[in-house]
Amino acid sequence: MDYEFLDNILVTIEYFNHRICTPSWSIGDSIISFVDITYVINGQADYTINGAKYTVTAGDLLCIPSGSQRSAVSCPENLMECYSINGMVRDINGINFTLPLPLITNIGVHKDIIAIYNELSSVWRLRDPGYHLKARALYMMILQRYFQLIVYQKDTSIIDKRIKKVLHYMSNHYNEPITVQQMASLIHLSDMYFGNLFKQETGMSFRKFLTMIRMNRAEDMLNSGEYKINEIADACGFSDVFYFSKIFKENRGYAPSAALRSRKNKGIN
Repeated sequence: MDYEFLDNILVTIEYFNHRICTPSWSIGDSIISFVDITYVINGQADYTINGAKYTVTAGDLLCIPSGSQRSAVSCPENLMECYSINGMVRDINGINFTLPLPLITNIGVHKDIIAIYNELSSVWRLRDPGYHLKARALYMMILQRYFQLIVYQKDTSIIDKRIKKVLHYMSNHYNEPITVQQMASLIHLSDMYFGNLFKQETGMSFRKFLTMIRMNRAEDMLNSGEYKINEIADACGFSDVFYFSKIFKENRGYAPSAALRSRKNKGIN
């Protein structure tokens, strides 16, 4: 399924809380007018959502849609710690949007997600000028991680550190004639071991991944309308403009010249 629409959602935060429950903690029974995203990192609590009872524990993520009936009570013998964000999620047309996330799912406790929540906590407490803007940006980063884990099922945070180093290098030197041998040497591996590890961690061969980066950059340059095709080819590491055009068409399904003509016909400068 194509989840490209997730790149166009907008969020608001009406309430944020790093919640450390007390024995008497509870949420009164009510129908909520917002989306409740709660990430449990310790302990447990009992929730009742639309008449069904759930016990949530460390690693559980709750995504309770707007319009749901919700209540919760503490478990005094094992007090819950969680991060809770209440707000709206909309599409780019301002229409309320239902996130493609289960009501409750266990994603485990992730240190990197907790780190973003802790930064959000600091922003929310300090309330510097423009803090709402930064808070929403951090919320989007959190949602992106949830989408990675649950929707896309591709957790890039666990990629081998050596391959992360190579990816960083590739993203900055894609226009150079970099090779498997160079990258293997960069992280002190044999060529064969590096090639196997790279494909294992990314799902692509080194050459295919490098081509993907170059095509992404070429597409951006074409869309800008600021460059000639031979300039784009050179900037993306292709010395032969005809070979570049061939590879671009194989990967995008249309020729670079067609993209430029389309832009011109639409009157985009």
